Amino acid sequence: MKFIKRLLIFALVCTVLGVTTIFGFYLYVKPDLPDVATLKDVELQTPMQVYSADGKLISQFGEKRRIPVKLEDIPPQMIDALIATEDSRFYQHPGIDPIGIVRAAVVVAMSGSAKQGASTITQQLARNFFLSNEKRIMRKIKEIFIAVHIEQLLNKDEILELYFNKVFLGYRAYGVGAAAQVYFGKTLDELTLSEMAVIVGLPKAPSTMNPLYSLSRATERRNVVLARMLKEGYISQAEYSQAKNEPIVARYHGAEIELDAPYVAEMARAWAVEHFGDDAYTSGIRIYTSVDSDMQRAANDAAMDNILAYDRRHGFRGPVATLWQAASDRWQHQRIVDYLAKQPSYGPLEPAIVTEVSDQSALVVGPNGQEITLDWAGMDWARPYITDNRQGPAPKHASDILQSGEQVWIRRVDDQWHLAQVPNANTALVSMSPTTGAIKALVGGFNFVHSKFNRATQSVRQVGSSIKPFIYSAAIHEGMTLATLINDAPINRWDRSQGVAWRPKNSPPRYEGPLRARLGLAQSKNVMAVRVLRRVGLDDTLDYLTRFGFKRDDLPRAEAIALGAGSLTPVEMAQGFSVFANGGYFMEPFIIDRIETPFGEEIYRANPSVICDDCEKPMEKADPFNEQNLLTDNSEESPQPAKQVIDEQNAFLVREMMQSNIWGGGDWRYGTGWNGTGWRAQALKRRDIGGKTGTTNDSKDTWYTGYGPGIVTTVWVGFDDHSRELGRTTRNSNLNDEQQPIRGAESGAKTAGPAWIDFMQKALADVPEQSKVVPPGIVKVRIDRETGLLTRKTDHTSMFEYFIKGTEPTEYVSSQPSGTIYETETESLF
Repeated sequence: MKFIKRLLIFALVCTVLGVTTIFGFYLYVKPDLPDVATLKDVELQTPMQVYSADGKLISQFGEKRRIPVKLEDIPPQMIDALIATEDSRFYQHPGIDPIGIVRAAVVVAMSGSAKQGASTITQQLARNFFLSNEKRIMRKIKEIFIAVHIEQLLNKDEILELYFNKVFLGYRAYGVGAAAQVYFGKTLDELTLSEMAVIVGLPKAPSTMNPLYSLSRATERRNVVLARMLKEGYISQAEYSQAKNEPIVARYHGAEIELDAPYVAEMARAWAVEHFGDDAYTSGIRIYTSVDSDMQRAANDAAMDNILAYDRRHGFRGPVATLWQAASDRWQHQRIVDYLAKQPSYGPLEPAIVTEVSDQSALVVGPNGQEITLDWAGMDWARPYITDNRQGPAPKHASDILQSGEQVWIRRVDDQWHLAQVPNANTALVSMSPTTGAIKALVGGFNFVHSKFNRATQSVRQVGSSIKPFIYSAAIHEGMTLATLINDAPINRWDRSQGVAWRPKNSPPRYEGPLRARLGLAQSKNVMAVRVLRRVGLDDTLDYLTRFGFKRDDLPRAEAIALGAGSLTPVEMAQGFSVFANGGYFMEPFIIDRIETPFGEEIYRANPSVICDDCEKPMEKADPFNEQNLLTDNSEESPQPAKQVIDEQNAFLVREMMQSNIWGGGDWRYGTGWNGTGWRAQALKRRDIGGKTGTTNDSKDTWYTGYGPGIVTTVWVGFDDHSRELGRTTRNSNLNDEQQPIRGAESGAKTAGPAWIDFMQKALADVPEQSKVVPPGIVKVRIDRETGLLTRKTDHTSMFEYFIKGTEPTEYVSSQPSGTIYETETESLF
């Protein structure tokens, strides 16, 4: 009895000392313990993601890959695997497992170091959020106290959910959702039992036990997890055997980018950082842009094909590099493969090395060491480039183009490899909804990897004749009609300020005397545009142009503005043309549609202006488009009515002239037929489209901007070097007219127009052709084609024309016209 009594006293003393020691440790580490209450509102570091309007992933920004998941979305077998492997008494203990602690303490006492842990899932969570991974006694003590606090604050399911989303699992993957994507390219519900076991086994050593680093160690660890599940009764023997015998098939899966739109992604990233700071990279926000995935793909293809076609017709500039010349110096295959692995790819362009050259073919080593034969049809275009205006003779043999040892670019076209090259010229394409301002597609250049400069929003270039619809709109505002005669004759006017005579010329330099305004714009007559400008007045015209959102500082105070001396970005050009397309309303372009949290809570939505006839007068808005501030943060406000900047009737008449730019007019049977400069767009075979070409002096900038039902699109092509001309080409005798449809001087119609046509062909493929809607206040009368006056004839000399009511002609052609033809510089326009 005395022994028992002493034993009890000793136990009591030990207990008191133990409790006192624990309490002492608690007081000692308490100042260093974090506030675990933050777990209630924890924001996991999740990468920012950018999507198209229809939910296609465009890009992902952030160091850590994490796909947050709810506990109910995690497969039950994965939860069972974690509990069986990491903490079989998880639902019974208060955050710490005394049995595990005793076991670890024995190991420490025997070995003198902390070689074995005793961490519960809660303790691991505490370490992941608040502590390091160093194996020190003090860290373990802190971990225990934090775990107890966590258990007091959160229930078991909340702890599990945080653990599954927080734990590091290798290859920058945090959480099981990201790990499933990184290693297997699957969502959690698609994983097999074997794959779940692989992922659950990773926390022990995520960097060395993952299947990409060591398949054998990953397999061994997976089998341990499966064995624990079998022992704990979570799976049957049959399930265990099947999963254990399943081979692990894993490879690295990057973020599953579904839509190639890097310039759009960069605009969204810049916007998010400006509004949310650097937290945007880790907050997991999902940015949904206004971009339509189908239209963006069409824009990518149209812009890429067009700029490469321009580059091909100007000739081959030779190899990127020469790696050997003598046959004895030829590289071994593996050396070639290793070299190519270090070279970049630009979209469809892949680096390749020429190894053999035959009469009309060549053998190259291309992507992944693949041996590829370049047939003559894939290289016969490659006559030598001399200058932007000159090309050498068409090649007759492959040796005229390539030599063994040369590094070149190749491109796959319709299952056939072609010789290619990185274009020196560049391009931009912008397509937007004229009724909302939403940008539906945007291409900022040939390739984002090659150049991150966004030509759609940052490149301010001379617009050429693309400005003329706005000049003519100003004249219509002052009373001009589509039938007004304007003298298409040379101008020679002394400029006192310059001390020279300014002689604007048509391109080509052909003059036809008095022509109706409809023809003047459709055929892009330069001297007619200057005369229109003069009758409206330079200052009044410049003031009028600001209605379309153009900045006055970008518009020179000179008559050359009528020929396109002003400079705008492609987005601003599309913005301006949208006013004509939507009936006269200014709409701010925007590309950020909405923003959601990782769990789908909407925290921002665009609030574009709305077009309506009976709305109250809209508030003024400054700076209609700024790349650094794509949207005013007005998502909580009611939609503002759009500001009507020109009359609906004015917009209709300008659309009529732009329709003639494509479809022309007259009657070809009687010799009165004519084409506009955009006639190639007739290939679209629809009458509800219109547009305008733009070419600057010496073809340094080329444009085509036009509209279709619910869409306005601008294409620009030029060199980033403002001084460089796009040049001209001659016929390549190796190619037929179908293979080389464009020759001569580059221009808006030839150089930018084909991309516009290709894009609109796809963008409008499923859109029925729209009937013309004539707005109220417009009348239609029969006029004489030559004079623009009324006529009683109904033959090929007459036509119906639209007028704003009250501006239609009152005289018939048999009467003597008065004051309608510009025979001198002093005659009145109207």
